[in-house]
Amino acid sequence: MKHTLRILSSLSLLLILPVHLFASTGASAGIDERINDAMAPLTALMFKIVFFSVPVGGMMIPFVLIWLVAAALLFTLFLKFINVRGFRHAIDLVRGIYDSPDKQAGEVSHFQALTAALSATVGLGNIAGVAVAITLGGPGATLWMIVGGLIGMSSKFVECTLGVKYRKVHADGSVSGGPMYYLSRGFAEKGWPSAGKVLAFFFAVMCVGGSLGGGNMFQANQAFKQAVIATGGEGSMLYQQGWLFGVVMAVLVGVVIIGGIKGIVRVTSKLVPVMVAIYVSAALFIIISSFNQIPAAFAEIIRGAFAPEAMYGGVIGVLIQGFKRAAFSNEAGIGSAPIAHSAVKTDEPVTEGMVALLEPFLDTVVICTMTALVIIISGLYVEQGADGIALTSSAFEQTISWFPYILSIAVLLFAFSTRISWSYYGLKAWTYIFGESRVADVSYKLLFCSFIILGSAMNLGAVIDFTDAMIFAMSFPNIIGLYLLAPGVKRDLEDYFNRLAQGRIRRYR
Repeated sequence: MKHTLRILSSLSLLLILPVHLFASTGASAGIDERINDAMAPLTALMFKIVFFSVPVGGMMIPFVLIWLVAAALLFTLFLKFINVRGFRHAIDLVRGIYDSPDKQAGEVSHFQALTAALSATVGLGNIAGVAVAITLGGPGATLWMIVGGLIGMSSKFVECTLGVKYRKVHADGSVSGGPMYYLSRGFAEKGWPSAGKVLAFFFAVMCVGGSLGGGNMFQANQAFKQAVIATGGEGSMLYQQGWLFGVVMAVLVGVVIIGGIKGIVRVTSKLVPVMVAIYVSAALFIIISSFNQIPAAFAEIIRGAFAPEAMYGGVIGVLIQGFKRAAFSNEAGIGSAPIAHSAVKTDEPVTEGMVALLEPFLDTVVICTMTALVIIISGLYVEQGADGIALTSSAFEQTISWFPYILSIAVLLFAFSTRISWSYYGLKAWTYIFGESRVADVSYKLLFCSFIILGSAMNLGAVIDFTDAMIFAMSFPNIIGLYLLAPGVKRDLEDYFNRLAQGRIRRYR
């Protein structure tokens, strides 16, 4: 009863919000403007709290970035470069070579878990996020994005291994997992149950916020912007009608997420490969067409990484933008991916950690680098006025005049798949807080769909601030847990590799 009352209270706030938006602003303001004006103060406050800065080398650096990068470096060293030595085996696992035909706990295959998690990371962070990084940090930010992706593979390995190791398998065969469970269960094993519960609850709250922000509002915002660009800009019938676009998208997303993780992976396992193929093919076409400009583009990336122009804030400023966008793009250390990977069918937690380390490589090292090269070759990043998805669209349009239409479709699909995966993350966090019940399930899904409308109507700046604040806040409790539980992961990894070398891990193909 107590859980139900809490949920109903949350929903009542959601119902009050639209009334407040229209009653507290002037009649002359458009619906989009009213939504943005109402949400902007909250996003500014959240951003200020999460991104508090500390002085390093004479510059102020957001502590959360130091927190994420330091963890990724330490895990890379602690696990003896698992991001390199585990790469080939990870590919074999995704190919199904070690998939047992025997019944195992879990709901989805290694490949399906990977595509579900990739659908939440490969998306507008790769398209719009790269453009934001280059606009604010110059071409040099690309190098630091790549570095962030490479070391982030180790963080992803640790958190996804723990996700499977401490997951909760329900009587009906469904699975709940992620930082909420390895924080509470893992800490309980070490004799700190209260600390684990507090950290798990904090993570769950931030995860709900992250699912509504980066996993939802940012996607809706950029998908709407690209749809406007492709249909005529200011002359488009969609211009300043973000709320209407959001309503349509909310209905479509709602239809899919009702089916839970199995319904989600049925969509993502087919959608993600197609989306990536379309986008990567176009990027490769442009890069190959401008082959003679590639050396100059890489030279600009390297020069900009170590000797950037003053307008980009020096080396530290460029580094910050690169790592910031890398973390937003691949979410390594954030704690979101373990929720999807926990549903995998396996009795070997280490195997899913291996599969998961492929995500930052594909997401940041491969796809983000391609986007960056297209933008840098175009030279449009030096112009004022284009930001986010608009800059990426213009860069592609220089070589492929009709590509903005294809990009609009790709963006809609990317945004759609990202939202449905993040809805699952947020739902698992929501039900951890309020309990596994039908009321909790439906209430979260209604809340999630409502925020699609808000995100479509808000300005990019406010959306990015809210997005970054909620998602990055998840990393604080998550990485504390990773540090304390990593020794167990290392022991499991060494045992697995020993059995693999001895031929005790069976191959089925």
